[in-house]
Amino acid sequence: MGILANIFTWWNGSTFGTWVGLRGMGKVGEDALGNVYYEGGQDMHGMTRRWVIYKGSNDASRVPPDWSSWLHHQIDDVPDRALPPVRAWEKPAAANLTGTAAAYRPAGALEQGGARIGATGDYEAWTPGA
Repeated sequence: MGILANIFTWWNGSTFGTWVGLRGMGKVGEDALGNVYYEGGQDMHGMTRRWVIYKGSNDASRVPPDWSSWLHHQIDDVPDRALPPVRAWEKPAAANLTGTAAAYRPAGALEQGGARIGATGDYEAWTPGA
């Protein structure tokens, strides 16, 4: 999009102001999606500030759970050193698919035709005192 988009828009990635603010901060790691994580300085409560610079659009669901726990100070060290190795049965984290063609749509959804399966008669409404 060019340098003007980088200066004025935040939804396409980090802005120029973010890059200026990261001067002097230390890069601590990168995840499998290409997001880069930084740490440095302190907030008003004395906790170390942590940032993520997204590769691509800014979408918090694109931060893997292990790095999310690091960003929110749930673990002290980077996930590679603080967490146990990934187990064979664990699935990789998936981004939020809401608003995309791959989003979940139940049988009665308008995008699926809006027709539900008919009631079978096995439902009995609850009434107080019954």
